Amino acid sequence: MTQSRPPEHFARMYTANPDPWGFLTDPYEHAKYEESIKVLQGRRYVAGLEVGCSIGVLTQRLAPLCETLFGIDVVAEALGSAAARCAAQNWVSFQRMQVPEEWPAKHFDLIVLSEMLYFLSATDIERCAEHVKTSLLPGGAVLLVNWLGESDDPMTGDAAANHFISATAARLRVTYQTRQTRYRLDLLRG
Repeated sequence: MTQSRPPEHFARMYTANPDPWGFLTDPYEHAKYEESIKVLQGRRYVAGLEVGCSIGVLTQRLAPLCETLFGIDVVAEALGSAAARCAAQNWVSFQRMQVPEEWPAKHFDLIVLSEMLYFLSATDIERCAEHVKTSLLPGGAVLLVNWLGESDDPMTGDAAANHFISATAARLRVTYQTRQTRYRLDLLRG
């Protein structure tokens, strides 16, 4: 597959299962979230963006680190679950958007791209990288998390992360990387 996954692909997944990746139950997901939060702790973010927030499990964990947090996803049903999950965190908001065609007209000092880049084509990763470079505040952080398994997605997790890092190299530098059995995590700063 060389084209980005269309919104209908994800809508079908959520229709079949409201938690298609097991965000609520899979120990892999919980370990990945722990590592993500650990890497970001020690700093308070003024404005966070989570691209591909799904049902809001990671969003709920990111919220205490941010003064405001904006979650976007392409599936309305997933966003409904995310809003319900984060209802007590009134500084968190959500909107349906299809990246990279749509992007928030705001600036952020934290942008999280967790397990979504490999659903995009190389060209769309480059477009996403341009949005990130434009909307990231000076000194801001970008967290990439990518699954390392094989699939029929447009790119592997490694290829997607490497492509994004290359596309942002003039503006961002990698300050932390870790590679676990099933995922890799890259922290970039502007």
